[in-house]
Formats: sequence, C-alpha cells, structure tokens
Amino acid sequence: MSARVLVVEDDPDIGPSLVHALRVQGYDSALAPDAATAQRLVAEQPPDLVLLDLGLPDLDGVELCRRLRAALPSAVLVVLTARDSEIDVVIGLDAGADDYLIKPFRLTELLARLRAHLRRRPPAAGSAQVSIGHVLLDLAARRCFVDSSEVALRPKELDLLSLLMSEAGSAVSRDRLMAEVWDEHWTGSTKTLDMHVSSLRRKLHEAGEDAERIATVRGFGYRYERELSPLPR
Repeated sequence: MSARVLVVEDDPDIGPSLVHALRVQGYDSALAPDAATAQRLVAEQPPDLVLLDLGLPDLDGVELCRRLRAALPSAVLVVLTARDSEIDVVIGLDAGADDYLIKPFRLTELLARLRAHLRRRPPAAGSAQVSIGHVLLDLAARRCFVDSSEVALRPKELDLLSLLMSEAGSAVSRDRLMAEVWDEHWTGSTKTLDMHVSSLRRKLHEAGEDAERIATVRGFGYRYERELSPLPR
C-alpha cells in the first residue's frame, strides 16, 4: 500500500493542488480544509504523514499539532507555515512537529522531505541497545530511557540520537546528519537540524541527563560525549 498523507490546508489555491501533486507521485492523499475535518479524517483512517498549515480558520494550528501528535504518536507531522522566526519554529517542534517548511516552498523540496520522513532507518548493526551515561536507547523498539524513565522522542529526534550515540566520541558532520537522518539529496536549510538538537538536549536534560552530552563542534557538526569533564570546584 502507498503511504497515506493528510494535507491540512485551508487555502483553496494550495490544498487541492498539493493533494493532486501527491496523488500523481503515488501517495494516497486527502485534504482537510480545517481542524475539525482533519480530526475526523484522522479518526477514520490514520495517516502516515500530515502536512499541517498553522493558519486554520477554526483552531490554532499549534494546538491542532499537539492534538494530532497525541492521536498519532508514530506518524510524521510536517508544519507548513509562513512564520519563519526561530521562536515559531521552536513552538512548532515542541508541539510535536517533526519538521517545518516555510511558505512559499518548492514542490520538489517538499517531495524530497516527504520521502525522507517516510523512510525509517533500520536499527544499527550489532547490539539492539546503546547505553551511554544515563541514556539507554533501544534501537529495535525505538524507545529512549533516561535512568529507567522513558523519554518521548519524535521519530527524527530518535534517528538523530541513534546516529550520534552510535558514533559517540567522534564528531559527526552536519552534512552526514542531514543525509542520513533526513535525505541524501537534501537541498534546504539545515536549521531544522539545530532545532532538533536543541529539542533533544532539552528533553534529555529534563529527564536527568547532562545537556552537554551533545556537544557542538563549531563549523562542523555535533559530537555525543562518552565522558563528561567534571565541573570545576
């Protein structure tokens, strides 16, 4: 079966055209012009991926994003928005979005992101679990724990953490992270990587792990630290 994509978009010039373009590419796509229709369609036939416009007529898009994440814990949520400030991006990601795309966008970029998001990286070779510091990552079950308490991670956050932990102690370039976690032909901004790292640090820190476990390698990428230097007395 083809992947099912729900387009939540109230603009009559964008929504129907986007649904048609997705169908031409072989996706089972449906359109919801408002939040009420989106929630009804999700209940009737849960989608694999949701393209969500934040400017809806009957409900704030961020609130709908939260509701959809609760109803669809394993689906991919991509926000379509004209809001391009960093705080708007953070709010969207914190509400449960896996990614965002700034309007106006190119159809080719959207399709590339859709293909990337619908792929699931297989568990790394070797052990089905990776444990460093307070974090235990169960690759087969796609679950993350900090000191035995589960941390709710979005699919891309888990993929990102998996790659960084599998290369613990070594710097991983931004290009490699974008290629392996998102798409090998990615042409858009890498700000989404920084937003995911920021969200991942915050979630791990709130659960009890040191936020410095994921270190920034300036001008290159990120490194997951095997050992942390003790704080100076």
